[in-house]
Amino acid sequence: MLRPLDHLADFPAIPAGWAYLDTAATAQKPAPVIAAIDRAYAETYATVHRGVYQRSADMTIAYEAARERVARFIGAGSASEIVFTRGATESINLVAQSWGQAHLKRGDRILLSMLEHHSNIVPWQLLRDRIGIEIDVAPLTADGRIDLDAAQAMLTPAHKLVALAHVSNVLGSVLDVRRAAELAHAVGAKLLLDGCQAVPRLPVDVAAIGADFYAFSAHKLYGPTGFGVLWARPDILDAMPPWHGGGAMIDRVTFERTTYAPPPARFEAGTPHIVGALGLHAAIDYVEGIGLEAIHAHETALVRATRDALSAINSLTLFGPEDSAGIVSFGIEGVHPHDIGTILDEGHVAIRAGHHCAQPLMAHLGVDATARASFGVYNGEADVAALVKGIERVTRIFG
Repeated sequence: MLRPLDHLADFPAIPAGWAYLDTAATAQKPAPVIAAIDRAYAETYATVHRGVYQRSADMTIAYEAARERVARFIGAGSASEIVFTRGATESINLVAQSWGQAHLKRGDRILLSMLEHHSNIVPWQLLRDRIGIEIDVAPLTADGRIDLDAAQAMLTPAHKLVALAHVSNVLGSVLDVRRAAELAHAVGAKLLLDGCQAVPRLPVDVAAIGADFYAFSAHKLYGPTGFGVLWARPDILDAMPPWHGGGAMIDRVTFERTTYAPPPARFEAGTPHIVGALGLHAAIDYVEGIGLEAIHAHETALVRATRDALSAINSLTLFGPEDSAGIVSFGIEGVHPHDIGTILDEGHVAIRAGHHCAQPLMAHLGVDATARASFGVYNGEADVAALVKGIERVTRIFG
């Protein structure tokens, strides 16, 4: 029996009888995260890095403790390697507009893949249009993985960056990140990983991976929205110029010139999302309290049960590999995914229907959109059964 890891009661926004299968879009929040956010606003709130009064000092300590917690969570060498952002989208844009603008030139090349989220495509296109770099796209294997053999054949010394999803937000396919790092470094390129779908369900050790940049969002990790992380190797951060100007990121300002603070403060202009950091700290504590190995095993079992049940429906097409990480995308012949989502919602099953901010991948798959079920620690066998029952209703309605 695939139960919800005995933690369903921790999620007050999931009522009885509602199957929430949209965790890849955003995870529901457990009570400890909600409590941490509520306590921060209601009891301990103050600004950070500025006030000399005790509460401000205490909040600064808590805020920086969250940075240290993130560093331990992903195997960073120190907290100074952790830059807080508004999300993975801003993290990748930061790399493009700071590191990319400073270190890339016309004729340099970047390698992406066919399955990337728009947040790992558009920032590089903006940079291309500004300075004249070139973008190459690695194909996929037949089962929806990034084809690293093809990527190896494509890479040249002109490539300065390889930017790939650790886990696909559509197909759930898991990248061989160690090999990706080796391939990138073999031609002198750096590796950026979009870790949004990886950190909630897989142990991540950026040092062991050999990555140069790693980006993720808090809200997919059972934390608050509007908060994210960029990790980069310290030598890389040191050589990156600021990209936003304002308070907190400076050393000294005069009207003649400004000098800047060292990383990570250099990249954190303005008053930060203080409570977001505390919420992320609580979310990491929560996830590690369960164990990422246990979460991954649980979600893999749910994926297997879902794919086994859906494969019996002749009009349904499954996308992605059999061992996808927590995500199942599918389509039903003659039925638009939005109609699938609407009918499932009538049965209290919530899925995502659309292009999932991955339109090039949709074109590769030959569809405009897919339906996507994605799992979290709160899902169990009953949710899979509700999904299958709803899809059977869809096929009856559409004949």
